[in-house]
Amino acid sequence: MGRRLRWMLVLVISVAAASPSHARNTAARILRVEQGLRPLAIIDGRPRQRWTIVERMKHYKVPGVSIAMISGGKVAWARGYGVASNGKPVDTETLFQAASISKPVTALMVLRLVDEGTLSLDEDVNLKLRSWKVPENEFTKTQKVTLRRLLNHSAGLTVRGFDGYAAGGPVPSLLDILDGRKPANSEPIRVEAVPGTKWSYSGGGYVVVQQLVTEVTGESFPELMQEEVLGPLGMVHSTFRQPLPASLAANAAAGYDSDGAMIKGRWHTYPEMAPAGLWTTPSDLARVVLELQHGGQILKPATQRGMLTKLLYDYGLGIVLEDKSGRTSFSHSGGNAGFNCNLFGYLDGGEGVVVMTNGDNGWPLIEEIMRSISAEYRWADYKQRKVMHVAPDTLQGYCGRYVFPSKKEIAVTYEDGKLFASYMGEKKFELLPETPTDFFTTDYQWPQTFRFIRAGDDTVEMSLGNKVAKRQTAAPSERPQ
Repeated sequence: MGRRLRWMLVLVISVAAASPSHARNTAARILRVEQGLRPLAIIDGRPRQRWTIVERMKHYKVPGVSIAMISGGKVAWARGYGVASNGKPVDTETLFQAASISKPVTALMVLRLVDEGTLSLDEDVNLKLRSWKVPENEFTKTQKVTLRRLLNHSAGLTVRGFDGYAAGGPVPSLLDILDGRKPANSEPIRVEAVPGTKWSYSGGGYVVVQQLVTEVTGESFPELMQEEVLGPLGMVHSTFRQPLPASLAANAAAGYDSDGAMIKGRWHTYPEMAPAGLWTTPSDLARVVLELQHGGQILKPATQRGMLTKLLYDYGLGIVLEDKSGRTSFSHSGGNAGFNCNLFGYLDGGEGVVVMTNGDNGWPLIEEIMRSISAEYRWADYKQRKVMHVAPDTLQGYCGRYVFPSKKEIAVTYEDGKLFASYMGEKKFELLPETPTDFFTTDYQWPQTFRFIRAGDDTVEMSLGNKVAKRQTAAPSERPQ
C-alpha cells in the first residue's frame, strides 16, 4: 500500500471517528450522565429519584467537579463543572489534589525501579535505608518490612493518613514525619503487627517508601516521579512538588470544607508526597488507567500482572481489586483537606473513569456520579441496590452486640420496623435489607455488605468484608416475641 493511500485511509478513519453522528451520540451520553445522578437504594413504593450534577453540587456544597471518561480504550470525553476558586471555572486542565490516588502512581514508579534492578520487592527495607531505619521491635523478630508489604498495606505499620499543613505554616521534614517529631502533626510511624500477617491501611508505609527511593536514587521524589511515570505517560498537568509551585497555582482548584468555605490558604501542603502529594487532572489520571489496562510504557508484563494481583485483602500493589459479575475492576479513592476523588477501571474492555472534586463533601457526590455512569455504560459496579421487605421477627433476631477479633464492636437494634447499627457507640445508621441476610447502608462510611449468619439456635455472626464478628449479647427485649 502506497504512502498516499495509507494517509487517505487514516484520514477516512479519523473523519469517521469524529463524524457528526459519533459526536451527537457522545453528547447524548454525557447529557444522560449529567442528568442521571441517583441514590444508592431503590425502595418499593417510592418514586425513582434523579438529579443533575449541578443540583447535587449545590446540595453537597461542592464548588467544582472534573470528570474524564474512558471508553473503548481511550478518553471518550472530559468535562469540568462549577468553580475552581474565586469565580474561575473548572476546566479539563484544572489541577486537583489526588490525595491517596498518589499511592498507585507511586507504586508504578517503585515497581519500575524494581524492574530496573535498583530495588527488590522482598528484601528487608532496612538493608538499603541509611539516615533512618524502621525501628525493630517484637513484631519484626521473624518477619521484616519489605517493599511488597509496604505497597500492599500489609507491613504492619501505623498512621493511616495525614492532615497536611496550612499554607504559610511550618512544614516538617520527612525524618520529622517518620518519627512523629514537631512540627509533624502525625504519630511516629512504627511497626504494630507482624509484617505480612494482616492488612491495615497505612499511609505511613508509603512515607517509608518515599524515604527509601530518595535515599537509593539520590533524587528528590518529585524528580523521580517525573522521570519514571509522569513524563513517560505524558501527564503534562501533573506534579508531586509540595508546596505547589507558584507557576501552577493559578490553574489549581482551591479546597473547600463541608460548609462550602474555602480552606485557609486555598489548600494544605503534603510533604508526605508518596501517599498524598500528587496534583493532577482527571485526564492525566486517565493515562494511568489506560496504562494499567494495556501496559507497555512503565512496567514489564510480569511486574504489571503482579501489581494487579490480590495479596492480602482486596488489594494488590498500590491498588484495590474487586470482582463483580465476572469482571475485575481496579480502583483507588482519595481525600485530602478540601478534596475528594476516585479512579476506577476494568482490566478488560478499556473502560474506566476518574472523578475529582474540590470539596470535603465530595465523596457522596462522586458515588452518585459513579452510579449514573454505571447505568449509562452498563457496568457491573456502582449499581443501585433494591431494598426488600423482611419480616419483623427476622430483623429482631439479628439484634445484639457484635464483637470483632480486634475487640471493636457494632451494636444492632430494632426500632419502628427498621434495623439500625452503631459502630463503637457512634451515630446510628439504618441497615437496609437486600436479602433476608444481606444488608447495606446509605451511610458513605460503611459501603460494605453486612451479612448475618445463623450458626446455631441462638448463635448469630456478622460478616463485614473479610472480617467476622460474633454476637456476644442479645437483650431479651431485642429478641423476637
